[in-house]
Amino acid sequence: MRTWNKRGFISLTLIMMLVILSACGNSSSNTNQTDSTNSASTSGTSESSNTGNDADKYKDVVVNIDASQIGPLLIAKEKGFFEEELGKYGATVAYQTLQSSSQFLEAIASDRLDFVRIGYIGTITGQAAKVGFTSISEGSNGGGDGIIVPKDSAIQSIADLKGKKVGVTKGSSSWGLLLRALQSAGLSASDVEQINLQPDEAQPAFLSGKIDAWVIWEPFRSTQINTQGAKLIAEGKSIGAFNPAYNIVRTKFAEQYPELVVAYLKAYERALEWQNSNLDEAITLLAGLKNLDEETVRVSLANNVATNAPISDEATQNQQEVADILYDLGELKEKLDVSQVVDNTFIEQALAK
Repeated sequence: MRTWNKRGFISLTLIMMLVILSACGNSSSNTNQTDSTNSASTSGTSESSNTGNDADKYKDVVVNIDASQIGPLLIAKEKGFFEEELGKYGATVAYQTLQSSSQFLEAIASDRLDFVRIGYIGTITGQAAKVGFTSISEGSNGGGDGIIVPKDSAIQSIADLKGKKVGVTKGSSSWGLLLRALQSAGLSASDVEQINLQPDEAQPAFLSGKIDAWVIWEPFRSTQINTQGAKLIAEGKSIGAFNPAYNIVRTKFAEQYPELVVAYLKAYERALEWQNSNLDEAITLLAGLKNLDEETVRVSLANNVATNAPISDEATQNQQEVADILYDLGELKEKLDVSQVVDNTFIEQALAK
C-alpha cells in the first residue's frame, strides 16, 4: 500500500504525464494499429454511402475505447454497436481494460485511448495536468460512489472517520466524494489517513481490516454490501452533491475525426436505450460478463444511473465548486475554468433526429 503524499497528487500526475508524453509523442492509436481486438462490422460497407467521402477518410482508423464499465459501454461492446456505428465510416475498434481515472488519463495522454466514461474528479485532475481531452456528454448521474465500512465497524458516520485509515483511489470520483463528505462533516482532508489504492488493492485491504473504510464506486460498492454485509455511511445524494460522470474524447482525435465522435455517442445512445428497454436481460448479460450476482448489478445500475445528455449548467457549476475546493486544499496549483473542456456540439448532433 502506498501512503498519502502531501506534496499533492496533481503535481505528481503532471510530471508523470509529461514523461509519458515525451516517451510516446510519436505514438498514434488511430492509424494502422496492430492490436485491434474487434474489427468493424462489414455491414458498414453498405451504409458507408451515407457518409460520402468519409468512408475513405477513416478506413485505416482504429478507435480505442475503454468499454469495461457495466452499463451502456459494455453493452455497446457486446452488442457490436460501436463496430456498427464507427464501421459506417470504415473505422475499426480496439478495446482497452483500465481500472481508474488516473489510468484513463495516462492512456489518453499517451494516445492509447480515444474514448472513455470518467468520473468528475478525473476531468478536473486531467485538466489541471493539461491532458488533451474534451467532455462530450453526461454519461451517468454520478451516484455510484459511496463510503463503506465493514459490517462490524463502530464507524457510523462521516465524523467517525476522524483518525481512521481510508482507502481511496486518488484522482477518482470516489476521492472527490471523500473530500466533499469530510467538508460536509466539518473535517479536513488531513483528519483522516488517506491510503491511495486501486480497487484490486483496496478490496483485500478492506476485507483484511488493513483499512477502516473504503471509498469506492459501483459495482465494487454493492458487491461488498451484498456479499460481505458492508455498511454505507455516505454517498453523493446524502451530502447534496451532484457530480455526473462524463463521456470524454481525446481532443486531437476529435479535431481530426469529428464524425467519429458523433458515431461513438450514437452507439452509446443505442446501448442506453437497449438497456432501459430490456433491463432484466441487460442485468443478466452484465452479471455474466462481470461474474457478479444479478442483484449486485441491479443495485449498481440503480445507484449509478446511466445517461447520455448534453452537459448541463448545473453539472458544470457543481464541477466548478469541486475544482475550487481542490484549489483551496492546495491540490491544484492554479484555478481552473472547468467549462473550457466542455463541448456539447457532438452530443447535440448525436441526439438530433
